[in-house]
Amino acid sequence: MKRLGVEEVSVYQSVIPSRFTGIIDIKNCGLSLMIMDEEKAFRVDLDEILRTKAPKIYRKIPRFLIRLLEWIIDQKQLNHFFALSAGLTGVDFMENSIRNFGLTIHLKGTEKLPEADRPCIFASNHPLGGLDGVVLSAVLGKHYNGKIRYLVNDILYFIDPLKDIFIPINKHGAQGKAAALQLNEAFVSENQIITFPAGLCSRKIKGKIRDLDWKKNFISKAIEYQRDVVPVYFEARNSNFFYNLANIRKLLSLKFNIEMLFLPREMFKAKHSVFTIHFGEAISWQYFDKSKTPQQWAKTIENEVYNTLK
Repeated sequence: MKRLGVEEVSVYQSVIPSRFTGIIDIKNCGLSLMIMDEEKAFRVDLDEILRTKAPKIYRKIPRFLIRLLEWIIDQKQLNHFFALSAGLTGVDFMENSIRNFGLTIHLKGTEKLPEADRPCIFASNHPLGGLDGVVLSAVLGKHYNGKIRYLVNDILYFIDPLKDIFIPINKHGAQGKAAALQLNEAFVSENQIITFPAGLCSRKIKGKIRDLDWKKNFISKAIEYQRDVVPVYFEARNSNFFYNLANIRKLLSLKFNIEMLFLPREMFKAKHSVFTIHFGEAISWQYFDKSKTPQQWAKTIENEVYNTLK
């Protein structure tokens, strides 16, 4: 297991000329320069997705609207993002991605991290809606030699390079049999589980940036599979544009989360950012007794993350 120090500062940098292929390690500079073949990269093609997955709807959508959606999700830059890590999967993909973003990451409380033979559930706040998952997966993946699984919205499961660490969760209905089996296999395995109990990323509510209410599922799973819970506070935020758009959408009583379409743009705005991750003490699954409901215990852990670790 690759141990992390009490406070480790990681600086990920990379400059990647698209005309080269292969992997170059520049040891003298302390940089790992990953040069990949873009032809082998995973790509997002919104037009193709709509045409093949929803042909009836596709025929009714004006082409200019599809182009607009491609611009909103920043499809061109998304595909460049995937191209920079072509050929990599799982934790390696995550590590190279944050290297390409030139991030500085401060880690606090790493001495509290459980040993590898103690599978836990890492429950974190969700400030960014994308890059926080990438960073947390890279950090814990490095610490536990790649033995992690990351619970994600099932709409993200189409990202091929990350299928070996992603566990799809249906946020809007019942789990299919295959997905339920995959979820069970993850929890009975020796892998560490990473989850964002709020489901959606943080919003600005009454002037404060905070998660929506944490769901009880991680508490229920902790009890069912006898996994301790490690609370995590991820110190980061999105842009004012994102929070303002979310609040305007809410004022207009629009149910569709329009702001979520802009999360890729929020991710790219965060290049060269400084993030701090705070790890708390692991909480025994036996602590979650019947004195509170699973939902009440979820709220207790959420409050601990914001009031103690922050």
